[in-house]
Amino acid sequence: MALNRAEAVECFERRRAAWLAGDIDAYLDCWVDDLVLETPGRVIRGRDDYRRVLERSQAWARPRDFVFHHLAVDGDVVLADWTISVERRADGVEVEWRGMSAAELRAGRIVWWREYYEDPGALAAAAAGDT
Repeated sequence: MALNRAEAVECFERRRAAWLAGDIDAYLDCWVDDLVLETPGRVIRGRDDYRRVLERSQAWARPRDFVFHHLAVDGDVVLADWTISVERRADGVEVEWRGMSAAELRAGRIVWWREYYEDPGALAAAAAGDT
């Protein structure tokens, strides 16, 4: 049975709430165990790999906002346009990036996620503290 928009919104809202709260366990509960996450320059496979990435991310920056501008559902795939902002822990600088993603959901959990950023080089520089 195809995913409906309400189910997609519920999963994305749970993910956003967990991320903003810094609750890695609740965040990972939004994903299947053998997840695949593709971001510019990196592929993450499985919850253990993703947990390590999330722990490094939490150490680097404090989540500030996660806005979904648009969500569209096509079968079991959700297409999203979003903006994320964080505050770097080292110096309090706000870092913001906008992106698009496609993700497959199954039984309320994310199976795979592929995302694209407006300017991946600027985000990498911000993560390195070069801004």
